[in-house]
Order: sequence, then structure tokens, then C-alpha cells
Amino acid sequence: MDIGFIGLGNMGFPMARRLIEAGHRLVVFDTRKEVIGKLVARGALAASSPKDVADQAETVMASLPSLQASLDVATGASGVIEGRCAKRFVDLSTVGSAMAAKIHGLLAERGIVQIDCPVSGGVGGAEKGTLAVMVSGPKAEFELLKPALEVIGKVFFIGEKPGAAQTMKLANNFLSATAIVATSEAVVMGVKAGLDPAVMIDVINAGSGMNTASRDKFPRAVLPRTFDFGFATGLMVKDVRLALEEMKQLGLSMEVADAVGRLWETVIRAEGAESDFTAAIKPIEQKAGVVVGGQN
Repeated sequence: MDIGFIGLGNMGFPMARRLIEAGHRLVVFDTRKEVIGKLVARGALAASSPKDVADQAETVMASLPSLQASLDVATGASGVIEGRCAKRFVDLSTVGSAMAAKIHGLLAERGIVQIDCPVSGGVGGAEKGTLAVMVSGPKAEFELLKPALEVIGKVFFIGEKPGAAQTMKLANNFLSATAIVATSEAVVMGVKAGLDPAVMIDVINAGSGMNTASRDKFPRAVLPRTFDFGFATGLMVKDVRLALEEMKQLGLSMEVADAVGRLWETVIRAEGAESDFTAAIKPIEQKAGVVVGGQN
């Protein structure tokens, strides 16, 4: 399959690499020439802009860090919307259902189909091809894309409504965001009372409290205090804000979500948008006067 791929960051690069390794012909673009060069060395063709990608491939995928980036790449000047060849835009980014619907409407005016396709599973999942791939859009387009999407993970068809996959992704990431801060508070409580955090994590993972933070993030990035799991605090806060916005639009009760949102706003103020999201424990530690893991 001829595929255009825009956005070769922490998630996009390994997804694009796996598509090349699976035999797909890729035309790639990123604002950083060095990452383009790495994929060209693996057989990809370089493009000079999103429009240039869309001039060469009927299917254009994008993995981008913000709502504005997705909107600009899809519909802006020199964007996919101006390409001569593009028939479908597959957005692997997390932009929320409202932005997905907006991009869908603008692209439809040019006869380009918008496919929502956010992914979950982190950099590790992108490297191994084990991402959860959530798709919404016309069923026929989904069936056409499914073989390529199966290269990057397990594919789920959410529905045909524009933005439906974005809603699914926000629900998932809200739970992920909740798990890391809730587990942080639980472990900080134990350390404050004199418990060994490594033993706590072992017990939690053997019991009913086990979650993705206790299973993956704490052993790999929190207890050793490397804080290098591979997902930025700014991206997690973006997703939490989008989830809260969608919940409000739906008229939902959000007691837990509001509390989680406040915690993440504290984290981004304290640690910065570029910090790893596993650093969420640091403000909680500071208030408690303890340090979890490391030499403690």
C-alpha cells in the first residue's frame, strides 16, 4: 500500500518504521530533517510538506502532538487538503471529538475522507506493534485500511460517527491519567507510614489494586526514579483537559474527573510540559515530605 506519513516523533517514527518493514511504500514528512533521513535510509521517500505527501499518496497518516498541528496539517496552507492524490486522512493523534468533526467537515468539502484513528500503548507499544488502534469512519474505508493498521497494533472499529474513536481514546487516557496519580498517592501514603515502596508495588500487583501504573510505570520509571517512560506531561494534560471538556458537553457528573484534572494541573505547573508524565508523583511526594524509590 502507498502511504504518506506525517509526524515522526516518539510515536510516529516507530509506527512508520513498522509500516516500511511490513512492505508498505512510505512517503514521509516531519519538520526535522534528521528523522526523515533515518526513514529514507530504510526505504522511505522524503516529502517537503504535508501537501507534497498528499500529492504522492492516496492514504495519508499523521501522528501529531496538538489539536492545532492536526488542523494545520490536514486543512492549512500546504496541507493535506491541497494534495492532488489524497483520498483519506488517517489521524493517529488525540484531538478530541469536536476537532475531529471539524477536520472531517473541512476535508469532506474536497472529497477527502477523515478517519479518526487514535492509538494507545505508549512508545513501547509503538515499537512492538502492540498498540490499541481505535478507528471511526466509513466501514468500507476501515476494511481497506485494516491490514496496514494491524501492523501497528490491535485494531478496534468504534463506529462510523466522526470523532467516535476520539471519545474512546479520551475515556482510555482518563483512566490512565487517574491510575498514575491515584497510585502515586497510595504509595506515598505507605512510604510516609514507613512501608517499603517496592514491596507495596509487589503487593498491589498481586492484589485487586493492580493497574497499568503499578504494573508498568512504577517498576520501570518511578521506583528507579528515571522518569523516562516516554510520554510527556503536556500531552497527558492535553488529553485530560479534552476528556473533561467532552464530559461537560455531555452533561456528566465528574467528581473524580475534576479531582484528577486539578492534580494534573498541579503536576504541569510543578514539573513542566516537557517532563515525563511519571514525574506526577513528585508534587505529591513534596507535600508529604517523602521520596519514593531510589536510595530510599
